[in-house]
Amino acid sequence: MHVAADPSERHKVSEVLRDASAAGLSVCRTWAFGDGGDRALQISPGIYDERVFQALDFAISEAKKHGIRLILSFVNNYNDFGGRRQYAQWARNAGAHVNGDDDFYTNPTIKGYYKDHIRRVVTRFNTITRISYRDDPTIMAWELMNEPRCQADYSGRTVNEWTREMASFVKSLDRKHLLEIGMEGFYGDTKPEKKQFNPGYQVGTDFISSNLLRDVDFATIHAYPDQWLSGKDDKAQLVFMQRWMSSHWEDSRTILKKPLVIAEFGKSSRDPGYSLRARDDYMSNVYRITYGYARSGGTMSGSLIWQLMAQGMDSYDDGYAVVLGRNPSTTAIMSRQAHAMSALSHLVAGADDAHGHGQEAHPRLMNHRHPSRRALLHHAKQHGHHRSSSLL
Repeated sequence: MHVAADPSERHKVSEVLRDASAAGLSVCRTWAFGDGGDRALQISPGIYDERVFQALDFAISEAKKHGIRLILSFVNNYNDFGGRRQYAQWARNAGAHVNGDDDFYTNPTIKGYYKDHIRRVVTRFNTITRISYRDDPTIMAWELMNEPRCQADYSGRTVNEWTREMASFVKSLDRKHLLEIGMEGFYGDTKPEKKQFNPGYQVGTDFISSNLLRDVDFATIHAYPDQWLSGKDDKAQLVFMQRWMSSHWEDSRTILKKPLVIAEFGKSSRDPGYSLRARDDYMSNVYRITYGYARSGGTMSGSLIWQLMAQGMDSYDDGYAVVLGRNPSTTAIMSRQAHAMSALSHLVAGADDAHGHGQEAHPRLMNHRHPSRRALLHHAKQHGHHRSSSLL
């Protein structure tokens, strides 16, 4: 959206979606927020720049054109593009008593602003496709926040109660689409023994309790061992990644009983000792583990790298940018994974059809193939989601 707000740059949006589709990628996660600042979507509470909203319309229409589905996030935890801090400042400006940015989760004025934003986005009528967002199957899912964190309460309870309220609010407006929180996967107080898997600290979220909430349809994790364990070598970081993935896969399979998506992972070109080969090796390992869990059964449903860009978007590069075509080796790795996961998905879809669209699949298929798509489709049918809004 931010790029498309400048009409002269819209070709970059088209290019990145076209290249992604050509590589076999099927889902893109992007922002449906811009709170104050440059090219703001929401200039002030309830006041929107129609030009920027039409840029989001364009991004959605281009995704539809190229067969890409979108996960749209409502707000940022961080200050980039406004985030929680901007909401807190708006409330202060309106005379509300705000102690700090963490009041985002509890202050009635701020929560009101956030709900108004959700309502404005979810009910938006796309000026290009002529479809309301909440009726558009191009949108696969809504995300409550990019990486929620809360320093005021490390137990996870504050963010959990906020998640309960906001997830319910989204579903009151739209029961056709899936919903996820945007969490990184940090463990909280629900299962203290799980904190050993955190990278040495907590961020005020509880992966277990929040993803158990009824209105949350699938769980997410993010993974940045190159940041979280910056003093460790590549081997140690990969070992952490393997444990991070394994622990959350097991939780999703046995406790949550919901699909799991690795919604962000990557390796930064700004890391000490970085090389293209090191990044390719890291991605290959993550993909191999992802595919193995998906094929063996459970809930692993896919992975999204942070972040895919087109040529000429260097100003957005935080070190993790991947430009398809610029590095053929990386493109080939991503494309192979996309096609492998797609083939696995179609295998399960075929089993669904063979067993009567919703009757239980053969137990061996459930245990040894890829029941995550089946689980998500079953959940979608129960809650009235688009059948097409399935994870690959």
